[in-house]
Amino acid sequence: MSIEFDNNLPIYLQIMNHIKKEIIVGKLKSGDKIPAVRELAVELQINPNTVQRAFQELEREQIVETKRGLGRYVTSEESKIMEIKKEMAGDLLGRFIHGMQELGFANQDIVNIVSQAVEDKDNE
Repeated sequence: MSIEFDNNLPIYLQIMNHIKKEIIVGKLKSGDKIPAVRELAVELQINPNTVQRAFQELEREQIVETKRGLGRYVTSEESKIMEIKKEMAGDLLGRFIHGMQELGFANQDIVNIVSQAVEDKDNE
């Protein structure tokens, strides 16, 4: 796993977002084991406490579950994975809309621009 860290966001949040994205795109599947805290900390060259915090938050959000003595695994609840996907899509869309509005685009203009971009992409 490799993450390009952004200085404007806490590292544990970036780890959480990376793991969520890996789950959404299918690189980590329901029931897959995720790396151990120490293993990931060494790989990312960060403090194990930071990784531990990210994993605790993922557990709190019920995205991963701990099986005592075996490690942490991606949730087997498909509805939870779909919920994460919708949440991340909403965040991405919200940032996009906000940015477009800051540029002075009206909502209907934004819809038209997105529709045209999707159409253009389909025609590639």
